[in-house]
Amino acid sequence: MIELQQLALGPTLLIFAASALVIALVGSRLTRIADRLADVTGLGEAVFGAVLLGISTSIPGIAASVTTAAAGRADLAVGNAVGGIAVQTAFLVVADMVYRRANLEHAAASVPNMINAGLLCVLLSLPLMAATAPAVTVFHIHPVSVLLLAVYLFGLRLAARSRDAPGWKPVNTGDTLVDQPAEEPAAGTGVPRLWLAFIVSVAVIGVAGWLVGISGIALVRHTGLSETLVGALFTSVATSLPELATVIAAVRQGALTLAVGGIIGGNTFDVLFLSFSDAAYREGSIYHAIGPQPLFIISLTILLTAILIVGLLWRERRGVGNIGFESVAVLLFYLLGMATLVFWGNGGAPI
Repeated sequence: MIELQQLALGPTLLIFAASALVIALVGSRLTRIADRLADVTGLGEAVFGAVLLGISTSIPGIAASVTTAAAGRADLAVGNAVGGIAVQTAFLVVADMVYRRANLEHAAASVPNMINAGLLCVLLSLPLMAATAPAVTVFHIHPVSVLLLAVYLFGLRLAARSRDAPGWKPVNTGDTLVDQPAEEPAAGTGVPRLWLAFIVSVAVIGVAGWLVGISGIALVRHTGLSETLVGALFTSVATSLPELATVIAAVRQGALTLAVGGIIGGNTFDVLFLSFSDAAYREGSIYHAIGPQPLFIISLTILLTAILIVGLLWRERRGVGNIGFESVAVLLFYLLGMATLVFWGNGGAPI
């Protein structure tokens, strides 16, 4: 595993680019399969997008974060994990631009999506608390890593219950697209075949994600960039390409709730990368091994998610060019955050 990190810059870039391409191409297939499975299983687009689609498209990121954490690269592991959440939130801005009929957050109104977004803010706040609290570990794992999993499962239960018996419902307008499951699978496409295609695709992008993690470690060595910057701006984007492909494909197919649910649900699951990375990091608590840059990325991601929640609640119908204020704000703060990392560099000096 570690021998690949010793490759020259050229082969490293080739592995990185090829792995990213595989993730993008295979990941794009998951949307079509997931949309059919959401219908035939009866789970619905919001729940299926938040759970199975969100988790499966997160597999490359898991592989990258765990690989880098096991190699002792705490900042790179956390930067990849949380940087992926930030860039995937920004992907919703791209989807909003693709959907020209109305503001995406207005058209894809969903109570489970809003619950998952609130859950994401809760989950992201826990690592911040852990990093500033005493360094307590049990078998080299911080208790917050276990708490993240428990809170995540509780939040999924709330989201599922809100779909079956919501306490309130968003007002349907002429621009709202409601999830309408198909009654039967498409001709010639049985449920077992759908599941098999889904599982094979997930396995392929998982291997590609592992290679992205390995090449990311090598990029840090070759370029001298900070681990957080490489994680937040390179490996996280590469491992998040399935989310970009799936959200754009879902919007073009009219599966708006699946598009938004896949991003938000995937983001909530992506916080668990920190739990997996903490378990893989054998030098103690990973939360106390990271520097200020990963903490900055976590704070930025909470901000982006909070803006998204406000947009989902306010439901601006048109905005500027059918793009809501939340999309403009998310893109602006994301770019400002990445620019801050670039000029922050290593140890606070411009790179």
